[in-house]
Amino acid sequence: MPGRMPPTSQAALKALAEPRRVAMLRLVRDRPRSVGDIAGHFGDITQQAVSQHLRELREAGLVAVHKDGQRRLYVLRPEGIEGLESFLRDLWPSGLERLEPAAEEDGG
Repeated sequence: MPGRMPPTSQAALKALAEPRRVAMLRLVRDRPRSVGDIAGHFGDITQQAVSQHLRELREAGLVAVHKDGQRRLYVLRPEGIEGLESFLRDLWPSGLERLEPAAEEDGG
């Protein structure tokens, strides 16, 4: 239906509303990481809380889990990001093109 956000995009936006999840997504963007490795980057939350955040990212389709022996490694799912990008491009097709000149005028 036109004007409606696809459920996967809605879940992705909801998941990314939490700044720690964005930071976690950036961590797994570069290489697969375990929960313990990811938790080591956050001194203010428990490993259990990190696992809950990763579950939200997984349910939103933004990360996948791969087993490596006893470890579970989290990796970025390009398809999840592409789906969100496609939704945003459809929502605001000329948005980035309009932002670029404005950023250049501001010296950014």
